[in-house]
Amino acid sequence: MAVEYKIGAKIKKLRKARKLTLQDVARETGFSPALISQIENNNVSPPIATLSKIARFFDVKMGHFFEEEEEELKFEVVRRAERRVVSRVISPKGTGHGYTYEALSYRKRNKKMEPFMLTVAERPDEETLYNHEGEEFLLILKGRAEVILEDERITLNEGDAVYFDSSLRHRLLSFEGEEVEVLAVVTR
Repeated sequence: MAVEYKIGAKIKKLRKARKLTLQDVARETGFSPALISQIENNNVSPPIATLSKIARFFDVKMGHFFEEEEEELKFEVVRRAERRVVSRVISPKGTGHGYTYEALSYRKRNKKMEPFMLTVAERPDEETLYNHEGEEFLLILKGRAEVILEDERITLNEGDAVYFDSSLRHRLLSFEGEEVEVLAVVTR
């Protein structure tokens, strides 16, 4: 089974190394200082979009939060059972997002892409939209999803894909609360 991964400790370490307050990080990400504290203590997890903003704020790549190897690798194989799972994903308002994501690469350093497997298990009541730097590619592997891009709502079926500029306000949702599996590739 995939390994539950905790990114909070790395965020806390970066923050303390730069002598920043919870408020400094909160201002940049849109989360409250209390929620940043909960993230740092691994009680909840940030969505990918927020993790991207945190990475940019600290001037690290998103992969920094998943890495453990010190040496540079030319390639990496990640078996299904070795994926790093991030669960308890929470919105800025503090509500659950109903999804988990798994890092599909965490040994290869200085990547230009961050590949994730998303599993959206339910449809939350709130529809907070996110934006961040970079680009995103989503491929629906199982189920039906709804992607919101600014004012557009697009239904994606199994096998459908979408590529977009992440500066667009966006959100991926389960179409009708059914489970959706998505390959997501994010650049910074």
